[in-house]
Amino acid sequence: MKLTFLGATHEVTGSCTYLEACGKKILIDCGMEQGVDTFVNEDLPIAPGEVDMVLLTHAHIDHSGKLPLLYKNGFRGQIFATEATEKLCDIMLRDSAHIQMFEAEWRNRKGKRAGKEAYVPLYTVEDAQGVMKCFVGCRYLEKQIIADGITIRFVDAGHLLGSSSIEVWIEEDGIQKKIVFSGDIGNENQPLIRDPQYLKDADYVVMESTYGNRSHGPRPDYIRDLAEVMQRTFDRGGNVVIPAFAVGRTQEMLYFIRKIKEDKLIHGHENFEVYVDSPLAIEATRIFMEQMEDFDEEALELVNKGINPIGFPGLKTAITGDESKLINFNEKPKVIISASGMCDAGRIKHHLKHNLWRKESTILFVGYQSNGTLGRALVEGAKHVKLFGEEIEVQAEIHILAGISGHADKDGLYRWIASFEKKPDKVFVNHGDDDACVAFASRIRAELGLDADAPYSGTIYDLAQNRYIKATTGILIPKKEYAPGSRKNTVYDRLLAAGQRLLAVIRRNEGGANKDLAKFADQIDALCDKWER
Repeated sequence: MKLTFLGATHEVTGSCTYLEACGKKILIDCGMEQGVDTFVNEDLPIAPGEVDMVLLTHAHIDHSGKLPLLYKNGFRGQIFATEATEKLCDIMLRDSAHIQMFEAEWRNRKGKRAGKEAYVPLYTVEDAQGVMKCFVGCRYLEKQIIADGITIRFVDAGHLLGSSSIEVWIEEDGIQKKIVFSGDIGNENQPLIRDPQYLKDADYVVMESTYGNRSHGPRPDYIRDLAEVMQRTFDRGGNVVIPAFAVGRTQEMLYFIRKIKEDKLIHGHENFEVYVDSPLAIEATRIFMEQMEDFDEEALELVNKGINPIGFPGLKTAITGDESKLINFNEKPKVIISASGMCDAGRIKHHLKHNLWRKESTILFVGYQSNGTLGRALVEGAKHVKLFGEEIEVQAEIHILAGISGHADKDGLYRWIASFEKKPDKVFVNHGDDDACVAFASRIRAELGLDADAPYSGTIYDLAQNRYIKATTGILIPKKEYAPGSRKNTVYDRLLAAGQRLLAVIRRNEGGANKDLAKFADQIDALCDKWER
């Protein structure tokens, strides 16, 4: 009865935990790393073909994205997930495979000219289609025996349609243990989906900490704030470009915009158009409407009145590449919602190319931006970015819709773990950046008196004996060393990043920041420009 931590340890993406119990080899999530990793992750200690089953918390690629690779390398076991997660994975994994194949084609086209060996995609569409045959759809709150001695149950985590915490009961050699895997715990009062459900007992808890050291602050009026951004951008004659995750965040934005139109909160541009430019988002929206039983009470009330919670006049979709290109030839102010949400792939990059240089437009961020992504660079104040080999000056307004998050903040996470009436023997904190998971584990120890750790990849724990078999320390991924005197040396990078963050804070305050602070930021910026020249 052992637990081995593999992915999303002291990092946010690449979730994967390996459970051995009752003679079965089980993965909890099999996610893809996104952005820039900080620590080295250990590989799965067995061959993929030896994995008996996977328990999947939800469909986001950082939790499900390596399932086709697992299948490609021999896995033929069962994947247990909620019915909505199964439907969403069907489109998301195929989309991920298309991205892998496109990247391979692009690399090979360039590599061939340079005489490089062929680049093989991580997996193909056939692998994604194949792994879908392994799925077993489950309903919330229904216990299911998956092997002799192992029972599971999915509980709504309130993070995404179909997202779940997973309860696992194990009985082996006369020893009984219950483990709870939190999955991604949702923010409260999100549109469309229910709040996260609390659990009462467990011997062990493995929980996320994405916002383990951060608060979303007072809940803003999303509809009013979004309407204000749209109004001032339309008045300037610009577009509101929203990089949004195709599954979850896109549907939430449509919910808000429907309400803005219904309440007539935009003046002078009442018939503004909204483009959803993502075939994946369009398919996901269809699945949301098929899974209405998972909606919260407010959304269900609209449905019962015959109102589509995420549909309205002026909503347009772009499926083909040609339809996508035409959006930027339409000069009327509009809203463009496109993927990916972190701007590191997909059609959003084309819309950024057409709008980042325009002072009239606004790039509106409504989700978490991982380290190393284009989205993170823009949020932190980058003045120039490179898109499709062309340097683009950032003149558009960069705005963050504060508080929009599918993740619970540090207080929401605390409420979730504090709800356990039976104190767990051990709490393992993962799925958070280094500072976040360490801080949250420390808070659990200090305020709840629980035994809490933030394990690194490769750590192995004996659940039956309640002790570590192997406790690893994190191995940092080496960063590229720059030659002395290079304008891209480590000191320069740190100084530039600090200045960009400072500028981003000032811009978000929109002139309300201290003037001396603004002057200091300008001095940093000027120094960086001088150093770069």
